[in-house]
Amino acid sequence: MKNLALLAALLAPVPALADINPADWDAVTAEAEGQTVFWNAWGGSTTTNDFIAWVGQRVMEDYGVTLEHVKLTDTADAVTRVLSEKQAGEDDDGAVDMIWINGANFAAMKEADLLFGPYAEQLPNWAFVDVDGKTVQTDFTVPTEGFESPWAMAQVVFIHDTADIPAPLADMNAILEWSAANPGRFTYPQPPDFLGTTFLKQALVDLMDDPSALATPATDANYDAVTEPLWTFLDALTPTLWRAGRAYPATGPAQLQLIADGEVDLAVSFSPGEATAAIANNQLPDTVRTFVLEKGTIGNASFVAIPYNSGSKAGAMVVANFLMSPEAQARAQDPNILGYGTVLDMDALSADDRALFDALELGIATLSPAELGTVQAEPHPSWMTRIADDWMNRYGVAQ
Repeated sequence: MKNLALLAALLAPVPALADINPADWDAVTAEAEGQTVFWNAWGGSTTTNDFIAWVGQRVMEDYGVTLEHVKLTDTADAVTRVLSEKQAGEDDDGAVDMIWINGANFAAMKEADLLFGPYAEQLPNWAFVDVDGKTVQTDFTVPTEGFESPWAMAQVVFIHDTADIPAPLADMNAILEWSAANPGRFTYPQPPDFLGTTFLKQALVDLMDDPSALATPATDANYDAVTEPLWTFLDALTPTLWRAGRAYPATGPAQLQLIADGEVDLAVSFSPGEATAAIANNQLPDTVRTFVLEKGTIGNASFVAIPYNSGSKAGAMVVANFLMSPEAQARAQDPNILGYGTVLDMDALSADDRALFDALELGIATLSPAELGTVQAEPHPSWMTRIADDWMNRYGVAQ
């Protein structure tokens, strides 16, 4: 009987280990030491890749965590990987430990229960986050509920070479008029590239008298009427674009290269400091500046999320927490590094930490917070899913 009991005990399934408690930071850091975190993040920018490499150096130095950057061209690839693992029953030690994510991808993962959490608001550096002044608890209108943590703020700006466009353009109709008068001198990345779909969102928000309809999901009943101004605008704009709209740059950096090569004079960016950083890196001429539209431009936060089946959840939380640290946030805001906006509340910082930000020179092409003006809310992600598909059917071209 004793042998049978022993055999039964050996054959019994091993219970799954409980997830680490994000609020027990000592336990998190102890478990994180020695873990490897595979961070799936966009890899299309050398400056961003360099910043992620620096983050890896710092979390190794302080916590013994190895950070591996899995370079993506499309965040949906990482989402699909996690979904495939769930469907295959691979619920432990998945291939993806952390994802740079927002918008429709976050909404899809949250809806499908593919995320670990809530964890974000238990991280120590959450105490410094500006929850009142920045959109860090909603993501494209979807409540984050602690299932992703913010690490950068972005806002749409337009980059222009003042040698060719001396003054800012007030709105989308002004951009259309300028493009018609200067054919071939403007373009935007081809959707479904994130920056390309951002341009479409920005155009629709600016063209609508009241964009509040975009805060709720798109439906068959309202979609055509709401988006009609966008298609009318694009029908007029497309023939005036670079290469007459028969080709588009694949990414934001490729779009900026067209300015550097003297092929276009106007580009769209989601980073207010990108132009200054490009000037500092000798990628753009020092005549380049940025502007926003008179009614304001779309802004949002970039987040990281941890899949439910990550085998390095503690290590991922260490990385997420470090990304919200004053050290990392100040480095990211430096236009010579990234030029990203911070998610932190300056009033919550110590004098020494605030000095890190006060010492930054934002640069000649970066608008001040006051000059950035009104931040327009992101539409519900369902709008962009349908708009991107429609754009491909109407204007899409082969790469």
